[in-house]
Amino acid sequence: MASQHPHRTKFILLGLGALGLLTLSAFVGRYPAAPGLSPALLRTDPLAQRLVLDLRLPRLLAAFLTGAVLAVSGLTMQMVFRNPLVEPGFLGVSQGAAFGAALAILYFSTSPWAIQASAAAFAMLGLALTYVLARKLRYGGWILRMVLAGIAVSALFSAGVGLLKYLADPLTQLPEIVFWLLGGLWATRWDNFLVILPPTLTALVLLFLARWRLNLLSLSEEAAFSLGAAPGRERLALLTLSVVATAAVVSLAGMVGWVGLMIPHLARRLFSADARYALPASLLLGGTFTLLCDDIARTLVNGEIPLGILTSLLGAMAFVALLATTPTENRST
Repeated sequence: MASQHPHRTKFILLGLGALGLLTLSAFVGRYPAAPGLSPALLRTDPLAQRLVLDLRLPRLLAAFLTGAVLAVSGLTMQMVFRNPLVEPGFLGVSQGAAFGAALAILYFSTSPWAIQASAAAFAMLGLALTYVLARKLRYGGWILRMVLAGIAVSALFSAGVGLLKYLADPLTQLPEIVFWLLGGLWATRWDNFLVILPPTLTALVLLFLARWRLNLLSLSEEAAFSLGAAPGRERLALLTLSVVATAAVVSLAGMVGWVGLMIPHLARRLFSADARYALPASLLLGGTFTLLCDDIARTLVNGEIPLGILTSLLGAMAFVALLATTPTENRST
């Protein structure tokens, strides 16, 4: 039994840690009554109940879901592309979402619904353009063509974001665009959280069920085919699931960096490179890390620190620490 579940204890501890942080986070933050929010006060104070159930709980769940999606998508893309430096925005998704959000703020509406819908639409457009461009290219294999197409599409959308920022009103529209690009969950409510829940949960469940196929798809084309996989179709299906989920969370949370790059490396370090264990570990680690960053973002100062700043800062520091502690035999010569 132990050989079938070599990391059972780690998973139990990680799951309990995530649940404990989620529970604790509901009582962390400013509350307009001394000495602060407590479980006893939550049972008797209607204001405390509304604060936790209507404001904090959807935000906490959205933070955990955002981190889980970005980490799982990052691991999937790193294994599909056989490149440890790939992350969820690699195929033009994040930059497409940024362009869509900036376009909505500039020309349509600053309401969270309009920004979220436009960001999701352009994130999917980014994937579509990457796929079409990759089909047109005649250089290298399919994976290399997707990589090159993703870089080109991301650059195009990035230039578009720069142009929209130049055209924006510097007193009203430009701060809104910049703040969205920095990432954050301050506008999360039950209504917009429930919008992203079906596509993200569906994608996470399907990726979890197909996690053992990632081990095959991380092999060469010939090796994967000889083991009974259809590399082209299966890679496209898994990438599509990852991108759909990423587009959904990015449309709500904005640009949240480094989670999809750093967390898969940490999961492989703690749970091995086998996707059967690394993928669920990425889900729990990514959700916990992003939830912790969101707690810091809303409690450290009187205002609110953009979530993307904290995930980039802490994620980059953790990534450097991982690289610095890599065993010598695992480093490339």
